[in-house]
Amino acid sequence: MNIQETRNDASAKYRVYYNYRIYPARLPSGPEERKRVVIVGGGPVGLTTALTLARYGVPSVLLESEQQVSEGSRAIVFTRRSMEILQQAGAADRISAAGLPWRFGNSFYRGQRVFRMEAPHDADDRYYPMINLQQQYLEEFLVDAAEAHPLIELRWGNKVLGVEQAADHARVEIDTPAGPYTLETDWLVAADGARSVIRTMMGLGLEGASYEGRFVIADIRIDVDLPTERLAFFDPSWNPGNTVLMHREPGNIWRVDYQLPADETPEQALQPDSLKARIDAQLRMIGVEEPEWEMDWCSVYSARTLTLPDYVHGRVIFTGDAAHILPIFGVRGANTGFQDGFDLSWKLAFAIQGWGTEKLLRSYSAERVKAAREIIDEAGKSIRFMTPPSDGFRLLRDAVLSLSLKHDFVRPLFHWRTSRPHEYSDSMLNSLGDDNALFHAGPADGAPLMNVRLGSDGFLFDHFGPALHLLMFAEIDAVPAPILAEVEALRARGVPVRIIVVRRGRKQAVEGADAAFGNESGHFWEKYGVLADGAAYLVRPDQHVCARWKNLSPDRLRAALNTVLGNS
Repeated sequence: MNIQETRNDASAKYRVYYNYRIYPARLPSGPEERKRVVIVGGGPVGLTTALTLARYGVPSVLLESEQQVSEGSRAIVFTRRSMEILQQAGAADRISAAGLPWRFGNSFYRGQRVFRMEAPHDADDRYYPMINLQQQYLEEFLVDAAEAHPLIELRWGNKVLGVEQAADHARVEIDTPAGPYTLETDWLVAADGARSVIRTMMGLGLEGASYEGRFVIADIRIDVDLPTERLAFFDPSWNPGNTVLMHREPGNIWRVDYQLPADETPEQALQPDSLKARIDAQLRMIGVEEPEWEMDWCSVYSARTLTLPDYVHGRVIFTGDAAHILPIFGVRGANTGFQDGFDLSWKLAFAIQGWGTEKLLRSYSAERVKAAREIIDEAGKSIRFMTPPSDGFRLLRDAVLSLSLKHDFVRPLFHWRTSRPHEYSDSMLNSLGDDNALFHAGPADGAPLMNVRLGSDGFLFDHFGPALHLLMFAEIDAVPAPILAEVEALRARGVPVRIIVVRRGRKQAVEGADAAFGNESGHFWEKYGVLADGAAYLVRPDQHVCARWKNLSPDRLRAALNTVLGNS
């Protein structure tokens, strides 16, 4: 089947720092075979899901209704965990080169800094805790990677009009500049954002809460000599009782978020005179005596904490903002979506390739719904502090503000509870017969793996790919034959499994292992809580631990592998 390219009358958006490209609308020229996966939504989560699916040999068609990347900076802060995921998607190097890394956050009250947040960072971390980059650049890098991949077909200007489901597939009605067409797919992934048309068409409701506080989000271009750190101002003189946030972005762009009075409408807030007066006041407060700046983009934002109770509905799977709507405070939106897509991609791929059962998809929904609910609980605390929903909450918040001027013990209450990788401690894919409880250190069952610097070999995560990983800690010259036999039995079925051995002493090749590293300093073994030869970790393709043992046997490995593949 050939794909025709056309252009409609879409005009390029304008930003003071970004040159938009119009992508040709892509249209089918004739009947098509049923697709394995169709992804609706060409934003960061949809693109990352397509790229990570392709790593397992699963082709996808990605439908995007627009013909250019997102308007405005939108998501600008990406966490270390997101960068580790984006490394697997093939975009992390370009993001690192273009972005601004940082690790400190500051909270101010009445001109005094009352709290300084310091995110952990050590020699084992390839990426900083956070990096700032406008979403347009992130999407551009992901689009370039997707367009270059033979298993990904990105169709711009393709808008979904309807979805119908059968027992073994979904049928999608699509409109294009040249007219409508129909596409069938084994699986439909809805990554079409907070205003998901798929969710609306299916009549699915979100559960959770909305908050009264509204914020203006404005990107301005100005040269201000301040470090790349989060700045939060509580009860500033020009915006009494409310909160203001500032972030530096690349290209002398600054994000200014300020809370609106309860009786002000979004239309009033976005009037040019209102924007100028408030942004000028904020700039003067940080020491810019005669503010001269250029507006790039602005919007009004309301905090909501909502989630679908189930992310899998027949042949339709929801991910990212289509599955949940989370507040931007604490960099939770896109960063949570990356974790969704990374979790989904390996499970959907394993189910499609016949390497595991569809129980894997049930685990995707269970794990990520629980993660969303945990985020909602954490985010609610932050929102209630920033935008007190009642007189009682405001009284408590104001008491904390007042006490913070003189008393250190209340200052940690300003912590913004940053997005974090979630631990699937009760996942149905975790082994029940391992030695998890016997370890004194290291990542527990369900936790994300911990990166380790390997000297000239880079970092541990550099050696991880689209596979299950058996991480063995032993001073051996060859992988024991019974263990290797269990791995080879899975490989014979096509299941990707890699063995990595960490020796106690110096590095040397280990027969039967895909990679081997030394541990002469003892740091690697210590970090993973390993005290003696024979310990091992079984790691899912999304880099979460699903089993660990003090002493590994073939029977225990076989049982854990069956569990993680959804066979038990």
